[in-house]
Amino acid sequence: MSLPKFLVAAAAILAVLVHSSMAQQSVPAQRSKNPVVIQRLSGPITFDGLSNEGAWNNIQPFPMTMMRPNFGQPPSEKTDVRIGFDDNYLWVAARLYDSEPVKIQAPSRKRDYMEANTDWLGVIFDTFNDKENGLGFMTTPSGLRWDGAIYGDAEQRTPMEMPINLSWNTFWDVKVVTNDQGWFVEMRIPFSSLRFQEKAGRVVMGLVIWRWIARKNEEIVFPAIYPKWGFLSAWKPSQGQEVILEGVHSRKPFYVAPYALGGYGTSYELNDEETAYLRKQSPTAEAGLDVKYGLTSNFTLDVTLNTDFAQVEADNQQVNLTRFSLFFPEKRLFFQERASTFDFSFGGYDSLFYSRRIGIHEEEDEDQWRAVRIYGGTRLVGRAGPWDLGFLDMQQAPITDISSENMGVLRLRRRVFNPYSYVGGMITSIIGTDGSYNAAYGLDGIFRITGDDYLSLAWAQTFENGKKNDPASLDPARFRVNYQRRTQQGLGFNLDISRAGLDYNPGLGFEMRENFLSTHDRVLYGWFPGEKSWLQSHNIFAEGFVAFRNDDHTVESAEVGPGWEFYTKSGYGCWLSFRYCRESLREELEFSDEAGVPPGEYDFYGLKGFFQTPMGNLFSAMLMVDAGSFYDGRRTSLGLMPSWSIFPDLSLSGMYQYNRVEFPHRGQEFIAHLVQVRLLATLSTKTSALAFIQYNGADDVVIANLRFRLNPSEGHDLYLVYNETLNTDRNRKIPFPPAIGDRTILLKYTYTFNF
Repeated sequence: MSLPKFLVAAAAILAVLVHSSMAQQSVPAQRSKNPVVIQRLSGPITFDGLSNEGAWNNIQPFPMTMMRPNFGQPPSEKTDVRIGFDDNYLWVAARLYDSEPVKIQAPSRKRDYMEANTDWLGVIFDTFNDKENGLGFMTTPSGLRWDGAIYGDAEQRTPMEMPINLSWNTFWDVKVVTNDQGWFVEMRIPFSSLRFQEKAGRVVMGLVIWRWIARKNEEIVFPAIYPKWGFLSAWKPSQGQEVILEGVHSRKPFYVAPYALGGYGTSYELNDEETAYLRKQSPTAEAGLDVKYGLTSNFTLDVTLNTDFAQVEADNQQVNLTRFSLFFPEKRLFFQERASTFDFSFGGYDSLFYSRRIGIHEEEDEDQWRAVRIYGGTRLVGRAGPWDLGFLDMQQAPITDISSENMGVLRLRRRVFNPYSYVGGMITSIIGTDGSYNAAYGLDGIFRITGDDYLSLAWAQTFENGKKNDPASLDPARFRVNYQRRTQQGLGFNLDISRAGLDYNPGLGFEMRENFLSTHDRVLYGWFPGEKSWLQSHNIFAEGFVAFRNDDHTVESAEVGPGWEFYTKSGYGCWLSFRYCRESLREELEFSDEAGVPPGEYDFYGLKGFFQTPMGNLFSAMLMVDAGSFYDGRRTSLGLMPSWSIFPDLSLSGMYQYNRVEFPHRGQEFIAHLVQVRLLATLSTKTSALAFIQYNGADDVVIANLRFRLNPSEGHDLYLVYNETLNTDRNRKIPFPPAIGDRTILLKYTYTFNF
């Protein structure tokens, strides 16, 4: 079937789905429109987890509702959560009863552990009440602390992206007691750890309370959030209940955190003649400083000097079977606080600002990254009235063939029309000491039209040395128009058109494709069968993507097909989609020295999908498949992601991926195994050890990342880090690389002074 005929058939399917939406399913009422007043505590609190002081008796518990598996039903286990405050702290007290306390699950005590195989209690505060961002504070029966920053109203742009900054940390404490009645929690969150707007001591925030009972696959929430937005429905700041605190005043944090780092490293580099590898050994001794200061009640200034991120976990290895660069998420803490302020998206991973461009250099044509020293920089974020402001300026050290560069970002956003709509602008710049430059500006807006319908607009232009830089031309420009209905019940859709010009090059951004016009559309119709069904939800969908070259308007890439997705009340899930693809290659696509695809026009078909077991079990797994014809050959990609809590405080997880691409008529074959193993041991809530071992068959390397962390209190961290790279197939390369490519051992200690 030709591409036009296939698109006509797909359009017919979409039309049927749209027509079927006339029978819209009813959606239950959710949160109250009237704000809830949080009461001041009438007496002192003994911070022990039990919340049996008289001061709690005057605080009313929040009415909790089952969200899954049966929305609107009373929780299967009694859940009593209360929130109060005093002059210094926001307090959360929870009495989480359990009729079978021996079945309570808590397999880890690691800070920021995030798995579904443990019971959870969490609160999310939309501290600026912007209906888009939230700060989450969560714990488990083991007493671990998890905190994270939610952005973009918890909307997932890509299947594997979690809209949560897991690296965001702040100062707070938790106490947990487990007994024969259940488990009991007290959280103590300093007001100095929360940035918010106050008017004469009156603060309005959004609030979500969430309990997860792992063995029952049960979510319990306040307010009564309907699960029609997917598995992150309970994490959406826009669905939080507005709460009021009277007589609260913001604190201005002032933290000074010096660090010291010492270690030793061994590496190998090719000589100038490329005939042999030269060994380099170097001791490391570094010191640096981070400062955080609250300029006002709404604005926070961060200053960093001689920044180092030695303690950050290694990136997940990936096998690239596309012609585009791989995307790696940001993990560095300095860039995390209110990172959504700097968000300027063109859909998927494409963005005008991508913080990993700072301090990390991408090697050409290798999908490899290496660290670049950051001399220092500043970062300012906050909100004033309806305005969000973000400012970032960093100075990067020179590296081979690249001068020292200054990198800057200025971001402004303003709420308009309603609490869910914004307009804004961004400016980015890279200025080298050698006179090179790259600059960009952008204007964007997101508007809630009605209900779950949103319209997003974005426009940007870039300017750099060596280009024409004509502001009246579309060559250095990028735009996007997106209209979507954010729901998985009834009719949902995502309609998107986007274009990038020939000279568009966001130096501080991320762009997968160049010089194109594309449309990406998705329509689904979903059902929540109800209490009597074994299904939690399911939907059918059809989606398509077409990218045209700007120079001759020919199709560069196309992908279209239908699919089905379902989840059961016991926790099983499945997603399957049949895809028709067209690719037009003007250059050879190389997978290895032995296999590749020559230029030409290709049509092929395949099946994509995954199947998961209940993630609340102590052992769970996900199976992934992507198989079918591939260009003028065949592809088989199979993945298995198991997770096993062997016993309390020791867990094993990982991933095995098998990739095989073969072109029989050319006698070519490419096989790449990808293996990841994580072994996590927690000795206490303050001490953890992680071994992260990866094997990438495409590059023939084993990468080991071993980290020991001692965190006696918030802001005081000791890290012992060992990294090693092994070359597993030396005979295929000339000259032979060494068996051990790189090896480093580092000790880093950070002590935070709280003024």
